[in-house]
Amino acid sequence: DWDDIPPSSALEEISEEEAVQIIAEPLLPLQSSTLQDYVDHSETLAKLVHLGVDLSQVEKRQKAGQLLLTLDFEKDIRKILLFLKDVGVEDNQLGPFLTKNPYILAEDLEALETRVAYLKSKKFAKAEIAQMVSRAPYLLLFSVERLDNRLGFFKNELGLSVKKTKDLVIRLPRLLTGKLEPVKENLQVCQIELGFQRSEIQQIAFKTPKILTASKKRLKQTFDYLHNIMGIPHHMLTRFPQVFNSKLLRIKERHMFLTFLGRAQYDPAQPSYISLDQLVSLPDEVFCTEIAKASIQDFEKFLKTL
Repeated sequence: DWDDIPPSSALEEISEEEAVQIIAEPLLPLQSSTLQDYVDHSETLAKLVHLGVDLSQVEKRQKAGQLLLTLDFEKDIRKILLFLKDVGVEDNQLGPFLTKNPYILAEDLEALETRVAYLKSKKFAKAEIAQMVSRAPYLLLFSVERLDNRLGFFKNELGLSVKKTKDLVIRLPRLLTGKLEPVKENLQVCQIELGFQRSEIQQIAFKTPKILTASKKRLKQTFDYLHNIMGIPHHMLTRFPQVFNSKLLRIKERHMFLTFLGRAQYDPAQPSYISLDQLVSLPDEVFCTEIAKASIQDFEKFLKTL
């Protein structure tokens, strides 16, 4: 997953001394392949398991296993847990959060507090920060400079107001943690290959931020079908950009069924107009009875002929 890449500082090699200390701890099973084997001997690991941390997931993350074995619960971890609770991570979410981002346990508390203070200074409300941190667990591993650059990038690149930029990242906080390359590429694809105006791209991205990180191939295929086969103009796609989040197969099946019934009418000026939203968002039963004016059995029969 493109947003699941922690910053490199979390992956620093541990020093020789630290490595020796880990091995020198008494009673640790030396030839152990899993953290679970250490739980009986490590109060820290036992407490993390009690919190709901999934060690089998943690050990898949680079260097995370060694990191946990070097930390002391009372000295290193407790203060981070209190900090996360203060930020608004719920008690029952602490385990899942640390499973996804064990690296935060090695971060400097002051640095973490500075990052939260920065978000507050940008007028993010406490509840919004809690939501962002919960949904993008790596968010607080990034420096204030990086967070600031990111907010600036989306504001300038999309031509959004400060308020709209905030709204965008509250809804999709991994925009602040993921790589920027895919986002830049998607913006280029929308403008150059799909032919949207800058103002249209701004509306599309604001309504459905996921498009900024969607697969380019899927974007192009979906656009090609909607625009070139179904004849939907750019301004209509701008009004209903959520259609790009739908499975292309679903769009095809429903469009072909409507065409077969003589009901494929996507022009709002016509009385039998069907909006793209109705086309993709309704469950099959509702789509059939209300939009296609047919039974679900008719639809299923039709799909078998494709």
